[in-house]
Amino acid sequence: MNSSSRNRLTFIWPVAAALATVLLAACGQHAAPVATAPAPSPADVAQLGRQIFFDPSLSASGKMACATCHDPQHAYAPANGLAAQLGGAKLDQPGTRAVPSLRYALNRTPRWFKEFQANELERITETDSVPTGGLTRDGRFNTLHEQALAPLTAANEMANIGNTAIIAKLRQANYASEFRRVFGDKVFDQPELAFNKMLEALERFQLDDASFHPYTSKFDQYLQGKAQLSAAEQRGLLLFADPNKGNCAACHIASPGADGSAPLFTDYTFANLGLPRNPNITANADPKFYDLGLCGPDRKDQANMTKYCGMFKTPTLRNVASRQVFMHNGVFTDLADAVRFYATRESDRKHWYGKGRPYNDMPAAMRDNVDVIDAPMNRKTGDKPALSEAEVQDIVQFLRTLTDADVKVSDSR
Repeated sequence: MNSSSRNRLTFIWPVAAALATVLLAACGQHAAPVATAPAPSPADVAQLGRQIFFDPSLSASGKMACATCHDPQHAYAPANGLAAQLGGAKLDQPGTRAVPSLRYALNRTPRWFKEFQANELERITETDSVPTGGLTRDGRFNTLHEQALAPLTAANEMANIGNTAIIAKLRQANYASEFRRVFGDKVFDQPELAFNKMLEALERFQLDDASFHPYTSKFDQYLQGKAQLSAAEQRGLLLFADPNKGNCAACHIASPGADGSAPLFTDYTFANLGLPRNPNITANADPKFYDLGLCGPDRKDQANMTKYCGMFKTPTLRNVASRQVFMHNGVFTDLADAVRFYATRESDRKHWYGKGRPYNDMPAAMRDNVDVIDAPMNRKTGDKPALSEAEVQDIVQFLRTLTDADVKVSDSR
């Protein structure tokens, strides 16, 4: 090899070696391993969510937790008989709706959707589908992650002013060190990350904890062949399902799913029942105030869909007999009255609305939105109701079989 060739190799070799090093590194051959924190276990995240759910220090008052309105001993519903709960910085701000139970209301709820007919011919010959799904009574949240934010910042609930205030409180909680262990030592250095992790923990707790879906009612035992319904309960079930009598199962589905899953007694759709106005809701003192469910005031995206005004989501009837108020506005304080209303709303309007106009919890111009087609609400004034008083009581007896074993029900309901 001549000197000229040796000089070229002397130059080329270091360059080639350097290039090879770069290529190998790019292929991961020489890359140093990057240490990453292991993903937290769902059980750890859910356990944190439990602590957050029961922590009153995260509210502006320091006295209100999620569990204040969603008491596990009452099927994650209120422990009292208020039509709407009190919240705010001084716990003196009333809500505008009855607080629903969270039990069975979360895991299988579909995202909110509404299907419209696709072409002009279908729009002439077919009707649009009924709005379905979403969380809360107006379906405005599609995930628990989204829904959890609402009570934390609502002025008449936990009343925090912004996410920063919530994280400042979370940083001082007695489980803050556990929060760091699960989500990383530096999690509080990024307030938005910490906030999202808090919502994730609340979501995980409500989805995973067995207390939200125990399936321990007498009716569950009946479906499994481990219990028998009494004669009255059996009659009540038949009336509940009969399309010409109670017709309750049209919306509160009572049959197991195709996969054998236990029924949740809801089809997640929305309905306008034309309820009487409840004077025990403070906002109703203003004659111009109306809670119109799907089209506002809390939900904004359907405000122009006036045919939806007055529609609220069909709730699960599991543990309904443990409630002290019924319907979205808490207007009834007796379960039998709630059943009677369905049966006699049209045949005995005076009983429900007095001498005033019917459907008085919505503007008169929207009366046509009220369901008057489906039994048992398809009667006219003076007609014989679809259900006798004895049949009302039988349905109540059946509804009591939907109460889980850990929930107590007073004899008066």
